[in-house]
Amino acid sequence: MDALLGAGPRRARGGLGTAPPEPGHAAAPPPWARFSAWLECVCVVTFDLELGQALELVYPSDSRLTDKEKSSICYLSFPDSHSGGLGDTQFSFRIRQSGGQRGPWPAEDQLYNRAAPESLQRESAHYFGYVYFRQVKDSSVKRGYFQKSLVLVSRLPFVRLFQALLSIIAPEYFDKLVPCLEAVCSEIDQWPAPAPGKTLNLPVMGVVVQVYVPSRADKLEASALKPCSLEKLLPAPMVLASIHEPDLFRCFQPVLMHVQMLWELVLLGEPLVVLAPSPAVSSEIVLALTSLLQPLRFCSDYRPYFTVHDSEFKELMTRTRAPPKVVLGVTNPFFIKTLQHWPHILRVGEPRMSGDFPKQVKLKKPSRLKTLDTKPGLYTSYSAHLSRDKALLKRLLKGVQRQRPSDTLSALLRRHLLELTQSFLFPLEHYMTSLMPLRRSVEPWKSPPQIRPFLQDDFLRSLEHAGPGLTCIIKGDWLGLYRRFFKSPHFDGWYRQRHKEMAQQLEALHLQAICEADLEAWMKDKSEVEVVDLVLKLREKLVRAQGHQLPVKEEILRLAQLYLEKVMSSLPKNLQAVLSLP
Repeated sequence: MDALLGAGPRRARGGLGTAPPEPGHAAAPPPWARFSAWLECVCVVTFDLELGQALELVYPSDSRLTDKEKSSICYLSFPDSHSGGLGDTQFSFRIRQSGGQRGPWPAEDQLYNRAAPESLQRESAHYFGYVYFRQVKDSSVKRGYFQKSLVLVSRLPFVRLFQALLSIIAPEYFDKLVPCLEAVCSEIDQWPAPAPGKTLNLPVMGVVVQVYVPSRADKLEASALKPCSLEKLLPAPMVLASIHEPDLFRCFQPVLMHVQMLWELVLLGEPLVVLAPSPAVSSEIVLALTSLLQPLRFCSDYRPYFTVHDSEFKELMTRTRAPPKVVLGVTNPFFIKTLQHWPHILRVGEPRMSGDFPKQVKLKKPSRLKTLDTKPGLYTSYSAHLSRDKALLKRLLKGVQRQRPSDTLSALLRRHLLELTQSFLFPLEHYMTSLMPLRRSVEPWKSPPQIRPFLQDDFLRSLEHAGPGLTCIIKGDWLGLYRRFFKSPHFDGWYRQRHKEMAQQLEALHLQAICEADLEAWMKDKSEVEVVDLVLKLREKLVRAQGHQLPVKEEILRLAQLYLEKVMSSLPKNLQAVLSLP
């Protein structure tokens, strides 16, 4: 396979292979650093009569992809034999890095992840593949067909942006091939890095794509539309309303009656299979499912497009234990038989928009999933905890009858799910806040107090006076839903993140308390060992705060630095020299 890989520019990582800067000159950013902020690499996958699907090109050529990852990209970049068709199609996949996270995170990645919403952070152990596949008749090819995929590999979940990018690049590439791709990669290497909270203009092949990168500081809304910059661009830019949000109404139009049940299944981390007619439909619906929990981070595994050739096929398809907590998108009818033991299967057809309310698929028992001509439907024995919101369905029906755009109906559906998730999270956040020690209990010369443990029974009792009913009109067994949620990966992910943030807040309060204390009074009767201990602890806190790992204001940082210098100056010169060593 490697023999087929094309040449490309070398990319320095961490400065390896680059000459040191001349004295008096600032160090230049390593080659392809800006490109790496957006993409890991660009791949071209073709069909070889002897090898099957094979990598024709990887650009830049020094990509860190392993052989196992390259193999996965090859198999996942083509629709399988049961869903092929003539023409162009776009879809996406997600693969596990075969070696896990490689090396420490660059500082730019850490800064981005701290400012970005959790659902848009860079993946540390997975790659996303964004595919543009073309299959057309070609008599000059032995098999009679031209079959090729252009794949953008990234650790960013910007599906709408990268699909828009492919729609510009791929048709030109299939006509002009490698020189076109080199020019595109050079243009991407000039882009500004993704910056949460900013509107960016990204030029490529004569088109300027304008996007807003969401920030965790943004007010949560149903749409990511933001005011664009006042800069006048010629030609007028292609403005993307969102870099990542799928069209929920288009994805779920045949199953709108079951959207809340799907929200519950996703919330509880239940194993769920989407059986679709094509990779485009399967990947779109899986990504839509993983977005249902915003602003809660999706913590289960998910594969927008999964095939029998996947390296994890045996691991995920085992019958010796319960199905793994994963959302799978598949297209091959072979999976109907293979996945009969899975508890929840959503079978869908090609999405269609019409002037009538979409025909709703039925809720069916898994036992009816037996033949290859299985009809569309949600196959599950799960009983929803919450009642269906009929008012929402009426509003969507009215929107369809008035021929409202799909984007408008999608925004309505997203707002409903956002409010539902926020109502579910409100009691959890309220209870978690109550576990935080009081500010007055943080003393400068003692270790910060501990966060009290999360007691599930105490939380459930708190629902009597601070439950989701305060913000949500939907009735049902909320208590039962919370009990099952405690066993899900999403509760574990939410709790770990909130506990980490609270611990950092406590450390920041402790640093502030130290800076506001009477240093001279404390040092009067302290030994040299105790003063050195304070220096080491204060320096550690300062390093973390300067690295944006603690929520500390600039004024406190300045005071802490002065404080550290004052404490250091009280020590003997030889000890100061030792403590000053890096």
